[in-house]
Amino acid sequence: MSDHAGLPPNAPEPTGFAGQLARRLRMTLAESITHLTTGSGPRLDYSNPPGDPGLFGPDAVCWKVHADFAAMMAGGVSALLLQALHPLALAGVWDHSTFRIDILGRLRRTATFIAGTTYGSRADALALIERVKTIHVAVTGVTPDGRPYRASDPALLTWVHVAEVSSFLGAYLRFVNPALPGEMQDQYYAEVARIAELLGATNVPRSRAEIAAYLQSMQPELVASDRTFEVVRVLMVAPAPRPGMRPAGALIRNAGIDLLPPFAQQMLGFDSFAFARRALVRPGMRAIAPVLRWALVNGVSKRARRRAAAKATQ
Repeated sequence: MSDHAGLPPNAPEPTGFAGQLARRLRMTLAESITHLTTGSGPRLDYSNPPGDPGLFGPDAVCWKVHADFAAMMAGGVSALLLQALHPLALAGVWDHSTFRIDILGRLRRTATFIAGTTYGSRADALALIERVKTIHVAVTGVTPDGRPYRASDPALLTWVHVAEVSSFLGAYLRFVNPALPGEMQDQYYAEVARIAELLGATNVPRSRAEIAAYLQSMQPELVASDRTFEVVRVLMVAPAPRPGMRPAGALIRNAGIDLLPPFAQQMLGFDSFAFARRALVRPGMRAIAPVLRWALVNGVSKRARRRAAAKATQ
């Protein structure tokens, strides 16, 4: 998108043989990225109906924050690791999902939900939310230490939400636009709180200060258990959807670890090499992110913007 640093978004394509190579490379990269983020859950048409702004509209801060592929993938990794520190949240995933044999499928489903509720038409976004609420009803059980859990628990929904959106915004600030004004960061949290509340969450933090206070208050409830470390192991050895994506996948995983709050890095044992990881990951992400933006010439956010703007031409 034009508000991201990197390769000029409107630069003319080269012609001749160089142009053919560029287009082939762009198509190959776009196909690999699409394969990574689609294939699980409903298929959404982000181009229709014309004029539909979705739940937020193109002027929303979340449309900006959620538009960068590399940052969102790193944020998604960070969110998954942070969520796994909550015993009740982890129990639901452990007992009711196939993440141990299909971690890519879980990441795809999360990507579909975030993209659909952010950029999808209003009807598609609300249908996704209702679909997830229906799934949550069946996700109940008891943790190894005897505590009952249910995925529809409002407090648990708030934890999952905060882990996600704080990671997404953190990734955007680190890898895309560190200068995003504080009031726009607060606006982002206020916008996305709506999704959590529609899912059934309560007392959802709506600003940077409230997010920071919430994460601080939750630390006594977090545990790095054997199950938590199994999630880490599965994520670290997850196969790439395409062989050519392996280096980028490893970089994004480590970028996700680097995004974790210091307390979470320490609990997960990632603090020992934090400095070396930071020295490699941050320049690496700055190098690959513009290439991925260039490849996604027809990404979800771009299609949604064209859809929302189409009303003016009718």
